[in-house]
Order: sequence, then structure tokens, then C-alpha cells
Amino acid sequence: MTKITAIIPTLNEEIHIADAIESVSFADEIIVIDSHSTDKTVSIAEKYQVKIIKREFDDFSSQKNYAIDQAKYDWIYVLDADERVTSEVKKEILEVVKNPKDFVGFYVRRTFYFCGKRLYYGGCQRDKVVRLFLKEFCKYNGSPVHETIETKGKLGFFKHKIEHFSYKDYDHYMSKMNHYGTLRGKQYHEVGKKVNLFHILVKPPARFFIHYFIRLGFLDGFPGYIFAKTQAYGVYVRYIKLWLYNKGIKN
Repeated sequence: MTKITAIIPTLNEEIHIADAIESVSFADEIIVIDSHSTDKTVSIAEKYQVKIIKREFDDFSSQKNYAIDQAKYDWIYVLDADERVTSEVKKEILEVVKNPKDFVGFYVRRTFYFCGKRLYYGGCQRDKVVRLFLKEFCKYNGSPVHETIETKGKLGFFKHKIEHFSYKDYDHYMSKMNHYGTLRGKQYHEVGKKVNLFHILVKPPARFFIHYFIRLGFLDGFPGYIFAKTQAYGVYVRYIKLWLYNKGIKN
């Protein structure tokens, strides 16, 4: 079967949802799985011919796996709300589902935009994700924040890139960092991890050094510096959240 179900997980994505849906309009079915958004995400999505599922968020893997179980078709394309499928990638998708050869899924690379500026370095040059796959052979697994695809078969690569508008502005970034930090801090707490000064004083600067120097973020100028600093801040937040969980303080 060559028909495709596109899945878009959402939580307060009113600024993205319309463009996200339109970028996968080639799909035979579109599912928006929403974690009880409090903005206009759902009302905007309802203007399109999509299936809307409301589900309490537990973690990204479970959320996506649940939506996959509701899909009518074997081929699944998972699109984060801040991603856009380009016309070149659309063409590749429609071609490979007709003749996947011996592949059960495909990686796609992403063009990364940070606060409206395209970044070429800082780790963005390595950015790739599995987005198209056969549901029989692939399942999400991993941490509450950085889920991965567990596959039973070979994965191919698309030649072209999708666009990734990860953070609209600095405030948007900060809200996401707090959300991710809470999820990661809770995960660490549940496995008994404790915070020490190494986590607070060493790990955030080390993350900055990796993104800005080792991964060449300095070549992106000031936006590359800000991106590296925010990645370091994300590490700092997760350990502050863990400390709060360890102390029994509500996050």
C-alpha cells in the first residue's frame, strides 16, 4: 500500500500548525495529536480535513506511538509542528513509497533556523531524523525528550532537506527549554540521579564549548554564539529541575 498517514504532534503550536498541515497536504490522512493545547492550535487545525486526537502528554515516544496505532495506512510521515516539508522532499516521499526497495524507513536532514536566522554550524550540519517509515517495522523509543526510532530493517536517506523553524524567538526558546528541562529532570529523578556541583559548574560550559568551538558555531557569527549559549542553558535547566525534584519542590 502506497498511501501515507502524516502525524503532527502539537502543544500550543498556533503559530505553526496551519503551515505544518499544508506542507503535508499530499498525505492521504493527516492526524494531529494534541496534548490539550490552551491556545488556538486545535481550532486552526479544525479548519482542515484532518483527524484530531486529544491525549494527555506523558512523553514524546508514547504520544507518537499512540498516533501511529490510529493510522489507517502503513507508511507514516511524522512532522513536528515547527518543520516544513519542501517540494523536493515531497517528490522524494511520493517516489520512495512506490518503490522503497529494501528500506523500511528514511532519514531526512534538516535546514535549521534559529530566531529567523539560518544556522549552518554548531551541530546543525549533522542534524538528521527519521521521518518516513513503515509502521510494521518501526517504533518510537527513548527518553521523554529525545525519542528515537527503533527499526527492524534498513534505513535510507533523502537527498534534500526539510526546513526546521525550531524557535520563533528567544521567549519561545526559553519556554521550550523549561518544558524539556522539566521532562529530563523528572526522568533523572525517577532513576535516582542526584545533582552535584559538576553538573552545574562544568556541564553547561562544556556544552557551550562543544557547540561553539568543536562544532564550529562561531562561523555563524553572533547567532551561533547565542545558539551555543542557549544549548548550555538547556543543560543548566535540566539539573536545576532535577535538584527541585530531589528536594520535593513542585516544578
